[in-house]
Amino acid sequence: MKFPQNTKPVLWGAASGALALAIVGFAWGGWMTSSTASKQVAAAAHDAHVMALAPICAERFRTDTDAAMNLSELKTASRWDRPRIIEGGGWATVAGEKSPDSDVARACARILTDPPTPKA
Repeated sequence: MKFPQNTKPVLWGAASGALALAIVGFAWGGWMTSSTASKQVAAAAHDAHVMALAPICAERFRTDTDAAMNLSELKTASRWDRPRIIEGGGWATVAGEKSPDSDVARACARILTDPPTPKA
């Protein structure tokens, strides 16, 4: 079987075009592999989990019997020690879990020490 004389350049052009399309699609077009999408979904779910539980942690902290003393201790501690104080007090431990969530503790400490300013 004989192929037409211009078959080879057409095939090379089609392969080059497909490669260029893939490069442009993944680099600038927003395409992604399923594993990348799964990682992004897991990260978004974790962020939503932290955003939902941090205010609950802060409220548990504020309703504790020694809240004023704990808050002064928290505010005088360094930024790096604040999550450990929250974890140690048990406020970042979710019901049913045995250990505190360090990301929730970090967000909780941020809520307690840097309250949002009201917008005018």
